[in-house]
Amino acid sequence: MRTRTVLLALLCTGALVTSTACSVEKPSDGADAAAGNCGTGRDFLIGMSQANNAEPYRQVMNNDVQTAAKSVPGFSVVVSDAAQDNSKQVADVENFLTQKIDLLIISPNEAKPLTAVVRKAYERGTPVIVLDRKVEGEAYTAFVGGDNVAIGRAAGEFYASTLLPDGGKVIEITGLPGSTPAAERAQGFRDGIAANPKIDVVASQPGDWLREKGQSVADALLKAHPDAAAVYAHNDPMAEGAYLAAKAAGLHTKVKFTGIDALPVPSGGIKAVEQGRLAATFQYATGGREAVDLARRILVDCAKDVPRSTTLDTMRITRENATETYARLGGVA
Repeated sequence: MRTRTVLLALLCTGALVTSTACSVEKPSDGADAAAGNCGTGRDFLIGMSQANNAEPYRQVMNNDVQTAAKSVPGFSVVVSDAAQDNSKQVADVENFLTQKIDLLIISPNEAKPLTAVVRKAYERGTPVIVLDRKVEGEAYTAFVGGDNVAIGRAAGEFYASTLLPDGGKVIEITGLPGSTPAAERAQGFRDGIAANPKIDVVASQPGDWLREKGQSVADALLKAHPDAAAVYAHNDPMAEGAYLAAKAAGLHTKVKFTGIDALPVPSGGIKAVEQGRLAATFQYATGGREAVDLARRILVDCAKDVPRSTTLDTMRITRENATETYARLGGVA
């Protein structure tokens, strides 16, 4: 029996283990490929290609993947960190294929630059689960992630009806250009605020998902727009960075801040809402557990009919429900 490579590129950090893989001849579908080389009593090596471990969201995702994988007998996970470098992530996936992994979970840094290598893995017969961020085209086994347009729309509707009902100027700090969540959260937000024409997005600039860059961007934009009423950030770390910039300028009691992620960890957005720094955050689950469950169905259960797309739920967290939500999501004290 030939050893087979399967790339599982996940937006998560996982455990390090070895495993035996199975062989398949260039199938049309990764799940079909695994069907003849799967089953109980086997060891499986999963490659998880993470976009950037420096982001707190990705650290939690990695933990979710690792924890879920430990509950599946025979599963081992090797994690690579692209450190927000597209070329490195392509090389990481190529290296996984050389290692003959059994499944790839990948959270692409950006869509277009990672499309070709994801297609290569898939067309070689490696089941590919795309997690959180998308690639172009349909050459993958399954996608797991939130509906970023819907999340952005929910944030916009919150601004239109509750946060700024009388209107006001908004600064937007976006995610990494080229990543699908950044484009979709921007689109959804504009859809949501359309009901309130008095809201005006006066500036939009990327913070690349990073707190430090979010702070520097907010510092410049608040100086250019000192009359801004709110900052819509595409994730909680950038929203926290914007809060710090406003505080340094003496504007933190005047400007409102919202983010996205709502991680149930002490440094996450739910606690920032509970403690009054953010007016709201919107849940964006990591999908790590769901991705590992799909991997189990493909590799252990030999399922051919796994869902092509799994959309994760979201919710709005404000000060009124932050404490209860943190506890319900298993937040660490």
